[in-house]
Amino acid sequence: MADIETIGWVVHEAKQDFKLEELVVEAPRDDELLIDMKFSGICHTDLVFQQGELTLCPYPAVFGHEGAGFIRSIGPKVKNKDLKVGDFVLLSINYCEQCKFCKTKHPANCIHGSKLHLFGTRPDGSCSAKLKRTGESVRSYFFGQSSFMKTNCVAETCVVKYEGSPDDAAMCAAMGCGYQTGAGTVMNVLKPTSDDSVVVFGLGTVGLTAIMGAKYCGAKQIIAVDIQASKLPLAKEVGATHLVNSREVPDIVAHIKELTGGTGVDFAVDCSGVIPVIEKMIDCLAMFGTAATVGVPPSGAKVAVDPLQMLLYSRKYVGVREGDSDPPVFIPKLVEMQKQGQFPVEKIIKVYDYKDMAQALHDLHAGSVVKPVIQWF
Repeated sequence: MADIETIGWVVHEAKQDFKLEELVVEAPRDDELLIDMKFSGICHTDLVFQQGELTLCPYPAVFGHEGAGFIRSIGPKVKNKDLKVGDFVLLSINYCEQCKFCKTKHPANCIHGSKLHLFGTRPDGSCSAKLKRTGESVRSYFFGQSSFMKTNCVAETCVVKYEGSPDDAAMCAAMGCGYQTGAGTVMNVLKPTSDDSVVVFGLGTVGLTAIMGAKYCGAKQIIAVDIQASKLPLAKEVGATHLVNSREVPDIVAHIKELTGGTGVDFAVDCSGVIPVIEKMIDCLAMFGTAATVGVPPSGAKVAVDPLQMLLYSRKYVGVREGDSDPPVFIPKLVEMQKQGQFPVEKIIKVYDYKDMAQALHDLHAGSVVKPVIQWF
């Protein structure tokens, strides 16, 4: 197959705007698929790398890791023989398939995950694309997909077949990252029951899908916390039983304990990555409670905990990557939940033409949209 000409949103240097560029993608390798992206969610992690807050992926680079599109071609060494040219697929994380976590169905914890996801290259260090106007190589394998390109080579492990109408798939584009991170943290790791309480700090995509997951699990009390009052009604709509604007509460720990009858919460999820919020999240735990960090904190930051309180209350504090999800299993479950009205992600998305990337980012920063999704065609 000859090289393919396409377009994509390229970041040339840290803190520079996304720039729409003509790109040339090389023919996919034998173990890759060529995907024509129809949709791509915009995730906070894409913006972290665009701003240079994490410097693992050199520039120029194409980000995007919540892709959805049609299979254009399949390499002869692709192992999943159920995939066919023309199938519509959702894209998730890539992983090695060989480490002990991959082999035990925990690919979100692949020991090579950081390199595979964040360096923007294939495992051998090569890139799949270059700038048409200069021939300069572009990091174009972000999370094995770089879905801010209209057409790209994609790692097989990213691909999950979508059993639904492609025209309705915009609401499911973020299944492969944001949605499975929020819902998976609750459903796969914390696993609350009908006798448990859950608090979620930060009501973006991950926080709202964590609330959806808690409702699906039947948690008796689901407390939603954010500093923006405008986000609270949607949290109630998708499952929260109690709403807290933390700007209006002088002592958030005392307030949450009051809401839970003085005991504190059984489970807590932080989606903000803000260190003082994480510390308060831990402090509001009940006996035998578990707190989970999901939001990305600043590199090198430290969380202060009282070890005696951790001991006396048998508390646990864990980090959770991608909801500890096994995408080929968990994503179809979430899709089916959405069809049954149990995972209402259609309430949090807004679709933008791919040319309107700047407007989508503006609306995201302004808080007028939770999950912007760009549409390529």
